[in-house]
Amino acid sequence: MTGDMAAPARDMTAPGPVPVVLAGARGHGRWHLANLRRLQDRGRVRLAGVCELEPLTAGELAGAGFHDEELPAQSDDFGALLDSTGARTAVICTPIQTHTGLALTAAARGVHLLLEKPPAATWADHARMTAGVEGAGVACQVGFQSFGSHALPAIRDLVRTGAIGNVTGIGAAGAWVRDEAYFRRAPWAGRRRLGSTDVVDGVLTNPLAHAVATALDLACRGRAEDLRSIETELFRAHDIEADDTSSVRITTTGGLPVTVAVTLCAEQAGEPYVIVHGERGRITFWYKQDRVLVQRAGHGPEETVHGRTDLLENLVDHLERGTPLLAPPASTGAFMRVVEAVRTAPEPAPLPAGAWETRYDGPGGGARRVVPGIDALVASGAESLALFSELGAPWARVSEAATP
Repeated sequence: MTGDMAAPARDMTAPGPVPVVLAGARGHGRWHLANLRRLQDRGRVRLAGVCELEPLTAGELAGAGFHDEELPAQSDDFGALLDSTGARTAVICTPIQTHTGLALTAAARGVHLLLEKPPAATWADHARMTAGVEGAGVACQVGFQSFGSHALPAIRDLVRTGAIGNVTGIGAAGAWVRDEAYFRRAPWAGRRRLGSTDVVDGVLTNPLAHAVATALDLACRGRAEDLRSIETELFRAHDIEADDTSSVRITTTGGLPVTVAVTLCAEQAGEPYVIVHGERGRITFWYKQDRVLVQRAGHGPEETVHGRTDLLENLVDHLERGTPLLAPPASTGAFMRVVEAVRTAPEPAPLPAGAWETRYDGPGGGARRVVPGIDALVASGAESLALFSELGAPWARVSEAATP
């Protein structure tokens, strides 16, 4: 609600669990609903309200562990729900193009935020959201869950102490499987825009956004001002507007290349990862598993699995005890520069019919489009820091370069 006057941030010293409103409780929002149940059982939060266009049924709430004596208020009016529940924090897990408006509605009421990734659809919206949050004096955490991995500081320590020598580049790879129904899950799915509204629901900016953001976090702590150039190669095998098979190379102001190669048309689904390349070794980080493999000269391979701090719990700790936020908006600035480069790039190029095929996975499996050879190509991109066109993919065109 753009006309609202900024209100003081709501008092976090009040006794008892922090009242939270969840905006968007279906789809990925179910994960947040379950996490809120977990934290409510620990006495950290209380689910005060759910904002959905269609209210959750009693069965949906019961399935998440919420029963008659503790059912949250429900409304399709986010601002009114914040007011009526006295929420001190909101979790926003709604379509990408709604993030900025809802974040500003919460900030105007002094409500702190956990905002799902990507935080906005455009650089201008991200800047407007960041300014609104800062002006209101509220805390905002962006939902890049990998930023809570304890592997990240461990990797930084390895780099700082010279375990792999000077860093020469960072690569990331993601080979995922999505059927055609995935792109029909919502009106905005697989879209670059709805009418005149930007959406940018492509593989780099949404499903495998963690690969981009995690690589940039390791490269420059995600700071937008540390990027010099961005080269994009955007393709689509599916009949959608957005990209489903893409590579991007970001160069930092220090000259470090960061190359990400990703697809939703994999032959087999794999765990996405980031590689920190060094003069004397490498560090591979499977960020969904919090797993790290160090390979370096004069040592055998060393593998470790790390813990993870939940971002909502970290937000509550920040508000109650001053614990630093793990994913503030500033740490997503470089990622948003990539989103902007993708948004303003030419339309993703459709792959020729001979470059993909339709497969069905098992009895009752939905149709999905597969790009033969893409799994190896994605891995090669992370390994060599090269774009698809440089790896000799016959369907790849020369990259588009942008300066942040």
